[in-house]
Amino acid sequence: MVKQLSVFLENKPGRLAKMTRVLGQECIDIITLSISDTTNFGIVRAIVNNTDKALDILKNSGFTINVAELLAVYVPDHPGGLAELLALLEDKHISVEYLYSFVRKPGDKAMIVFKVEDVAAAEQMIREAGKGIQLLDEKSVTQA
Repeated sequence: MVKQLSVFLENKPGRLAKMTRVLGQECIDIITLSISDTTNFGIVRAIVNNTDKALDILKNSGFTINVAELLAVYVPDHPGGLAELLALLEDKHISVEYLYSFVRKPGDKAMIVFKVEDVAAAEQMIREAGKGIQLLDEKSVTQA
C-alpha cells in the first residue's frame, strides 16, 4: 500500500509553483504527480518520499490536503499487461476509481498505482493471482 497526497489548489497563477516550492525547500521529493482540474480548482495527486512530513508542511502553508491509500504494482510491460490486471479486478467486482502509471526503472515491468474501492480485497486477489503482477510497498515506490 502507498500513501498519496491529494492537494486542492485554486486555479490561480502560482499555486502549483508554491506547493512544489514549499516541498522542495524541505527536501521532499515528488515521486509522481497527477493534476486534474475543474473551472475553479484543481486536484494535485502526488506520491512523495515522506508523506507525513509533506502533509505537515502543506497544511502549515495553508493548503487543503487529504491522504489516500493506493495500491502499487508492477505489471508485465507488454501489450495487454494492464488489461490482465484490470480483468482480475473486474472478475472480483472491484471498482477502480482512478489509476496512473509511471516508470522509475525502465525494463520489463510497468509501475501502476491505483485507487480502488476495496484495497484489502484487491491486495488479496493480486497475491493469489500471480500472472507476473507484483504488489509494491511504499518504500519500493519512493526509493527506487
